[in-house]
Amino acid sequence: MAKAMSGQFPVTFSIEGIADTVKEAGKGKKLPPVHLWTPPLSGDIDIRIAKDGRWYHDGGEIRRAGLVRVFSTILKREGDEIFLVTPVEKWRITVEDVPFVAVDVEAQGEGETQVLRFVTNVGDVVDAGPDHAIRIEDEAGEPAPYVMVRAGLEARIDRKSFYRMVEHGVEAEVDGQRQYGVWSGGMFFPLIAAEALG
Repeated sequence: MAKAMSGQFPVTFSIEGIADTVKEAGKGKKLPPVHLWTPPLSGDIDIRIAKDGRWYHDGGEIRRAGLVRVFSTILKREGDEIFLVTPVEKWRITVEDVPFVAVDVEAQGEGETQVLRFVTNVGDVVDAGPDHAIRIEDEAGEPAPYVMVRAGLEARIDRKSFYRMVEHGVEAEVDGQRQYGVWSGGMFFPLIAAEALG
C-alpha cells in the first residue's frame, strides 16, 4: 500500500500504471533517463527487494519477470535511499542489501587485459572496470562481493559467480603489499591479502 506524503494531494500507486509510463518513456532506448527525472517524493511504497534479489509488493513476491525488469530500470539512488522514479512520480522502496544480484560471470582475455563480464538477475550486463568497480565487504568472516552496475546501484555477486571470478585471480603488488585479486577493464581489484592464502 502506498502512503502519500502529508500536505500533498492523494496519490495512489499502480504497478501497471508505472510500468506503462516507463515503457513509453524508454521506447527505443536501452535504459530510461532516470538521471533526468526529478519529481517530488510521492511517498513510501511497500516494495521490498530482498537480499537474494527477489522483489515483493504488499508481502507477496512479484513473479512477473518482465515487470521486475521494467522496475529495475527505473531505480534511482539518492544518498542511502533507493526510489522507483518516473518523470512524474518518486516512490521510496526498501532494499535489504543492494538491488541486484550478479548471477553469472565470464572472463575474456588474460592478465591485465582481462575483462570480467557480469550478468545480473534482471538482465543487466556489465564489464567490471573503472566505472563498474568490484569491492569486497566482510560479512561475519565471509567475503561479500559486489560489482557496481550503474549510478550507485550495485549487484551482490552470488557464490558460484564469486568462485568462478576467483579462478581468474592473480597476485599483484598494491601499496607495497602482495594482494590476490582480479584484473578487469585495465584495473586490478584486490580480493584478499596474498599471505592469507597460505
